[in-house]
Order: sequence, then C-alpha cells, then structure tokens
Amino acid sequence: MKTDYEFPLWETTEIICGIDEVGRGPLAGPVVAGAVVFPRWFRPDGGVLEELNDSKKLSARVREQLTREIKTHALGWAVSAVEPDIIDRINILQATMLAMNHAVESLPVIPELLLVDGNRFKTSLGIPYTTIVKGDSKVFSIAAASVLAKTHRDGIMAAYSAEWPEYGFERHVGYGTREHVRAIIEHGRCPIHRKSFKLRQLGEK
Repeated sequence: MKTDYEFPLWETTEIICGIDEVGRGPLAGPVVAGAVVFPRWFRPDGGVLEELNDSKKLSARVREQLTREIKTHALGWAVSAVEPDIIDRINILQATMLAMNHAVESLPVIPELLLVDGNRFKTSLGIPYTTIVKGDSKVFSIAAASVLAKTHRDGIMAAYSAEWPEYGFERHVGYGTREHVRAIIEHGRCPIHRKSFKLRQLGEK
C-alpha cells in the first residue's frame, strides 16, 4: 500500500491523521482505537511498510513488524482503549467514538484533517474529518492505525488470558467463537466480559 490517498490532500493540508478501531464485536475486552500521523509527503520506501493493509488480512508476525516500523516513521501515533464497563454503560458505538477521540487527543501533534475508517464518526474536537468505507484497505494512514490498534488490543487480551486461562482469550481475543461461548456457558462471565452483549445460547435477549 502507498500513500496515494494522502498525497493530493497534502497539497493543502500538512498534518493528516488516520483513525481506525478494533474490537467492536467481541464479547469481552476493550474496544481500541489507533491514530497515526505520517510526515508530509511520506512514501514507504520498500520494506515491510509496503505490506501495510487492513490488519485483519495480516499475520500476527507481520503486524508486529509493521507496528515497529509505523512507530519509527510516524510523526505521531496514539492508541486508546475503552473498557467493558464503560461499553456496557454508554453502548459500543459511543464507546468506539470515545476511543477514537481519545486517541486523537493523545497525539503529540494536532491534526488538521482526520481520515476515519467506516461511515460514522462523532467528535467534539473541532477538526474536519472524512469517513471512508473500508478505509483500512484503501488509505495508508488508516491502515497504520488499524495495525496499531490490533496489536495493542491483542496484547491486552493475551495478558488477560493469563488471569483467566479457562476462556482462551489468547486464541479468540474475546470474539464469540464456539470455544468462547462454551467457556461462558461453563464458567459464566468474568470481569472483562461485556454484560450488555447478550447470548442467545443462554436464553438472553
């Protein structure tokens, strides 16, 4: 992937930030957003950065390599996690917006334009933004944010797996796999499960 989408925008805008989230769908764990700003006119010059893509399409090994390269070359980057208790209180959509806004606020630079994956965004930051459907497979900065969010969240879930090994978080990272649902049926929910996410297998509606 190249910075072809960003290049025309850099003609008039210097600081462009890509934003993406990971973890809206899981039954457990936080939703995590990443925000990445690359230097103006940045081009990946060979190497692993040319493999950058939607984080779901990459192996864990490549994501880890990309994470190191993104952090090395970015002008600024940040990740933000919103925990399950907040997700249960304000709902997953609002929690996702909160994570995205917190990630932008945590950047060491102030963006002039936000490029956001998806078709919905809500902000009180006063920064112009554009939403881009499937932006994580089209826009370099968004793909980079996707990778940072994914590696950060996977690390969180791997740490949780040591605390609650009976759920297998290190394998499914909280998504509703058959293994995970069976574990919930057998052991009940643990503190990082989203209680507002109902399971029909338990007769919940």
